[in-house]
Amino acid sequence: MPVSRRVTGMVALVALLAGHPVHAETPSSRSGAAGLMNDLWTLVSDVSSRVGLQDRPSRPHPQAIPRGGPSIDLNDLSRPTVVEDRISSALQPGGNLRLTIPGGTAHRGDYSVGSAESLTGHLLVVDGNADVYGNLRGNLVTVRGDVVVHPGGVVSGDILTLGGQVRDLGGEIGGEVRTLQSAALSPAARAESEQLTPVQSVLRRLAGVLGVFLTLSVLGFGLVMFGRQNLEVVSDTVSHSFGRAFVTGLLGQILLLPTFGMLVVGLILSVAGILLLPFAIAVFALLVVVGVVGGYLAVAHAMGETYTRRRMALGVVIGSPNSYRYLLVGLMALASLWAAWALFGWVPVAGSIVWGAAFFLSWLLGTAGFGAALLSRAGIKENFSGRLFPPEALTDEYLWATPQFGVPAGRRPPTRTPSRGL
Repeated sequence: MPVSRRVTGMVALVALLAGHPVHAETPSSRSGAAGLMNDLWTLVSDVSSRVGLQDRPSRPHPQAIPRGGPSIDLNDLSRPTVVEDRISSALQPGGNLRLTIPGGTAHRGDYSVGSAESLTGHLLVVDGNADVYGNLRGNLVTVRGDVVVHPGGVVSGDILTLGGQVRDLGGEIGGEVRTLQSAALSPAARAESEQLTPVQSVLRRLAGVLGVFLTLSVLGFGLVMFGRQNLEVVSDTVSHSFGRAFVTGLLGQILLLPTFGMLVVGLILSVAGILLLPFAIAVFALLVVVGVVGGYLAVAHAMGETYTRRRMALGVVIGSPNSYRYLLVGLMALASLWAAWALFGWVPVAGSIVWGAAFFLSWLLGTAGFGAALLSRAGIKENFSGRLFPPEALTDEYLWATPQFGVPAGRRPPTRTPSRGL
């Protein structure tokens, strides 16, 4: 294992050196072990900076910001809040971005000063990092980005980062360094400023509701195909014992974490249980998901069955009243709650009320479905499903002695038992 790790590390370093050109030459005075350690530290720092940048949100395409817009003076960076106010007012969304930097330039996206370059004037970088390998004779300001001064890089003026940080990897900074975690220029503030229109918001929410509806429909159809009997038992439990199912589901939610803790502690205390701990956690999580999703689908089945049977009682002719239809109708009814939120969620007060109502009703029905799944043992027990007569009671003797369609019950005539000798 140590040999394989060393080989992998050497391959990574060689690949990085092959794909990353050297921007600054190491002074000739460095030699021996000190120079080697310095080069290695520089390489590690550069790799760490690049790995950290992979987690950042996507940067815009590097480009120069044309002149002609608001003027931002970067000569004095001693008051960073004043500079922040100027930049935030100039970076309002809408239209093409244009900025005028007296005695300097502005760029959007990542920007670097090469090792052979010498840039005179102030520099403003928006939505990107500023990598300095060469010489910058002026002040440097970044918005939602970092400043990285590499070995051999020189910044003769001050440095200010708004929503970023300054990393000196061995360069030279002639002025003062200031960092300001700007709230007005943070990525969250930018996302809020670029809010969607009401139509776009409605379409996005409707797409989410449709995706959840299709997913539950596929799961429900699979459950009907392979576990129809269990689904019907849980559905009948919801219909005939809704209150009991809701209380059971509520208690199940409360005792869910304590039960999981007891299971983990019990397995840890035993020698063989430690080996079974990952398997037990996976099975427990799977059972919880199956109970919640299956109970929710059973609630949808119960709603669809109740609605369909009431329409049939009114004389409406329905082609094929089956579990697929019940499930689809119930899921449409449940999705209509969130569809209402998708349509009116952009309204300031009404949207919050509709969302709260949809969430409460979904939690209420989901809790009842989860409790029905617990009561019926995932559709195995029929004690609370409203099926009062067991199958063995529906025998020929029972049917003969029971009045049918208003006809009085009669005793079944005894059968003649043949005797021997006749």
